[in-house]
Order: sequence, then structure tokens, then C-alpha cells
Amino acid sequence: MVNPGSGTNKTGFGVVFQTNRVLKKDRRHLLTSPPGKITLPPIEVYLEDSITIVLDSREVLSGVCGANDGNLRVIEGSLGGRIAARGNEIRLEGVDEAGVRRFRTMMDSLIAAVREGESPSPEYVQALAGVIPRPEAGAGGERFTPPAGEAPQENPEPEGAAPAGLPLKTGPELMRETLIQIPHGFTRVFPRTMNQAWYILGMRSRDISFCVGPAGTGKTYLAIAEALRLVLSKKIRKLVLTRPVVEAGESLGFLPGDLTQKINPYLRPLYDAMESLIPYETIRRMEETRSIEIAPLAYMRGRSLNDSVIILDEAQNTTKEQMKMFLTRIGQGARAIITGDITQIDLPKRIDSGLLHALSILSGMEGIHIAYLNTADVVRNPLIKKIIQAYDNEKKY
Repeated sequence: MVNPGSGTNKTGFGVVFQTNRVLKKDRRHLLTSPPGKITLPPIEVYLEDSITIVLDSREVLSGVCGANDGNLRVIEGSLGGRIAARGNEIRLEGVDEAGVRRFRTMMDSLIAAVREGESPSPEYVQALAGVIPRPEAGAGGERFTPPAGEAPQENPEPEGAAPAGLPLKTGPELMRETLIQIPHGFTRVFPRTMNQAWYILGMRSRDISFCVGPAGTGKTYLAIAEALRLVLSKKIRKLVLTRPVVEAGESLGFLPGDLTQKINPYLRPLYDAMESLIPYETIRRMEETRSIEIAPLAYMRGRSLNDSVIILDEAQNTTKEQMKMFLTRIGQGARAIITGDITQIDLPKRIDSGLLHALSILSGMEGIHIAYLNTADVVRNPLIKKIIQAYDNEKKY
């Protein structure tokens, strides 16, 4: 249905908009801000559930769309609508008002990145989609709340909000600031959710960072990526890897080889992450120059680790005594990153977990950051999220 007040709107750039008023809304946003030219205010024509972006530069359009429109396919999957690129226009249909707002925010960020000389990849766009708040923020996944007396309640901030003590930033701004660029690395690492972005920012702004979350949320991967960035850019001298030697439900007996060979199976997840980020030759060279050290947790008493980044993985399986010993090893210029999943504790008694105890007594302490991830932050495989939710639901009955 067309209302009587329809008409045509011409701009100084030769673009003609048909301003027919129908029962739907259409938004046309003319983005014409090449360097050195005046930016005109956006021109919007309201039709329901759709938006058309008109770009004045074919180069910007190509950068935004990506190879074979790969970036648009990622945006389409994130918003759930239909996207088509024709000429110098990108049109989104089939989304609600909130989807239109998210689309405009994503496009503004992509266009700004292209104008600054970047070539956004589908991975970049997927990360961007993850850090832009959704209208149902907070409902995407349950945060784990430990039983009474075991650990503190979750942060009072709403989902995706800045944790206490960290600066307020928008999603796209936070993603660009928490980008992890590893020298000689295979690729840049982007946070895929707001919680992951706050985790990275916490690692960079605090001497001790805890990250608690279920499997597949990127706890270890992001810790390794940030540690490699610090070491390979010569900001920190050495990377120290450690974890408690606790089997998951079965005993492997005595393992052959020297101390490093005995503990290597337990640290394999950390090496898997490294091998996906940097060439094996770089890892071998770091080992030869002792830029990487494997330090069994049981043998760390009495040491002082200076100018190092220390990663304690699977910290839920430390005892209270081990956790205290580890935290007091941190010396001058050192940073510690402690990761763990408090739903998978392999100790004989759950209440003996050093991670649970540390969270309960160190929460809110200056210089310590605690990041909580949840099922909405699972990025390993979409099926992992469903598996975790199934197990959580089974525990409720």
C-alpha cells in the first residue's frame, strides 16, 4: 500500500531515492565520506524490516563484501536476514528493528576499517558480530554459578558490560583494541564475544588474570595467543607453561622419559594452541633459547619468576596449597594467567579445588582480574554448546 505522501528525493551525488511510503520501512544510508570531502548527513527512507546501504566507492564496497561476498554471508548468518549486493548498494531484508541497528553498526565499523587500509576477513566479521550487543544480551547462555560456599557469585554487570575497573568501550572499539597480532604468526586473533574481549583486556591491564568457563570458550587459546604476542614482540622475556598433573578419571601409571617428556602429555593442549598460531620452527627456536619453559607445578616451590608470562592451565585441579604456592611465585615484571573449568574438577573432593578457593578470597582484589565465560562464549564447535547445556540440564533433575 502506498500513501499519498510519496515522492522522489535526489541527492547531489546522482542517487535517486523513491520515497514511497508503504507499510514497511526501508532505510537508505548514503555513506559518502572519502578523504578530503565533506560528509553529508545520512539520508534515510523508512520501509519496515529492510535497509539499503549506498556506497560511493567501488573499492570500499569490494573490501566490505570480501572475496566472493564472504563477509556478507557471515553477516547474513549472524543477523538471520537476506543480503544482496547490486551495483554500489548492499541491501538487507527480513530482519527486525534491532537487526537493522546491528547491521548499521557492523557496516559502519567495516567501512571505517576498509578506509583505514584494512581488508576485513570473514573471521574479522564474525568477531565483529560477536562483540556487538544483541537485543537479548544476557539470555544467550547461562553463566555458571557455583554452589554456595565454593566460589563467589558472578559479576553483577549485565552480559557484555565492562567488568569493574575496566574502561567502558563499545563493541567494535573494544574488538579493535583487543586484537592480538602475533609476530610471525599465521593470523590475527580476534575476540569472538564481548566476554572474550574483556578477558583479553583484563590480561593486558592486570598482573594476575583468572578465566573461568566451560570447554570450548577459548580460555587457553586466548591466553597462549596473548602470551606469544608478549614474548615474540620482546615485551616479556619468557613464557612459562604449567598445570597440575591430574588424570581425568583414570591413572596412566608411570610414564617413560625425562621430566619434560613425562609432563608433555598434560601440556599437549597448550602446544596444540601454539602450533595453530605460529610455525613449528618458531616454537622449536623458542625452546632452544629457553623462551618457553615447561615447569611442573610440583617443582615450582621456592622459585621467583621474573619478566615472564606464566600460564597455569586446568587450574580447577590444583589444591589450595598448590594455588597459594603458584600465586606467590610471581616476581617483578611477570604476569600470570590462570584458566580453569570449575564444572570439570578431577580431584577426589571438589571442595579441595584451589581455583574455587582462590576465586572466593581474591575476588575484588586490586591488580587481579577475573573473567567469567559461559555457554554463549563457546566457539570451538556449535555442537559443544548443546552438549554443555544438556549436561547442565541433567544436573538440575
